[in-house]
Amino acid sequence: MSGTSTERMSNPSTRKVVVTGIGLALPGVATYGHLLGPLPVEGGFDPATGLRGREMRHKDRASRLALRAAEFALHDAGLTDADATFTGAADTTAVVVSTNLGNVDSVCEAADTIAREGVRGLSPLGLPQTSSNVIAGWVAIGYGLRGPNLTLCNGTTSGLDALAWARNLIVAGRAEAAVVVGVEPANDVTAKLLGEPSTDAAVAVVLEPADAVASRGARPRATIAGYARARDLAAALTGAGVTEEKSIGLWLGDEAGAGAGHLLAGTRRIGLEAQLGPLSGALGVLQCAAGAAFLESDAPGNVLATAGGPRHDAAAALLLTP
Repeated sequence: MSGTSTERMSNPSTRKVVVTGIGLALPGVATYGHLLGPLPVEGGFDPATGLRGREMRHKDRASRLALRAAEFALHDAGLTDADATFTGAADTTAVVVSTNLGNVDSVCEAADTIAREGVRGLSPLGLPQTSSNVIAGWVAIGYGLRGPNLTLCNGTTSGLDALAWARNLIVAGRAEAAVVVGVEPANDVTAKLLGEPSTDAAVAVVLEPADAVASRGARPRATIAGYARARDLAAALTGAGVTEEKSIGLWLGDEAGAGAGHLLAGTRRIGLEAQLGPLSGALGVLQCAAGAAFLESDAPGNVLATAGGPRHDAAAALLLTP
């Protein structure tokens, strides 16, 4: 994402894009309001029971988590009927997934099978799970969504990047709505790669143009007002349009971030990974859900979500307003 795209996002003449639905499949978090802490809480999603069902067969764990989160988000947005059938504009609804580890367990399993038995040992049912876009594909298939379909695996900024890509698809007229999913599974393969236990985490948000939301009488939760990805946090804040005039009531970021300066001095900060464990590609989308909860609480100020920093190759900033 370039500075040019950020300026376009901040231009008031462009189409305003809002969050209308939120869904979680995350142990220790019962509702997105609980993301404002402290975490974890009693209840929430139970993978032992929540990932069962006929529609979950022959799918990798990340895809099953994503499908559950998308189910809850679309229902929350009022875009499914009593039978969980999608009622929106399927031809123009995009799916954008953020995941860095995603289906790595399926890829490793296929590689091990080839090493032991050759390609003839691969299962026709399991092979599709090795596609890098399988999660987004399953979400689209599950609801008949035929708009743009893509997966981002962009490191620590991936979740915020996915929200920006989805927003740009709507502003550019490529989509009339988007389901954005951030998902990471917990299994032996991801724990080995991370060097620590991973976190089962899936969150989905539905983005729509504000005018379309008003026409169907839906409730907007937050507006995506600015975004930037840059080499450091200071540059990302500038690109996202964070200024002294736009007071920040909540900063969602796990790293203090050199260069934040006086803009964020004294601002309440919540680090979701510090409470829930590694979130990777799910982090930015989960931050968006937490930001929507804050704005719905009528607390003063806007919400800033940041990811990355000095320990990473880039930093990203997303500004949410009521």
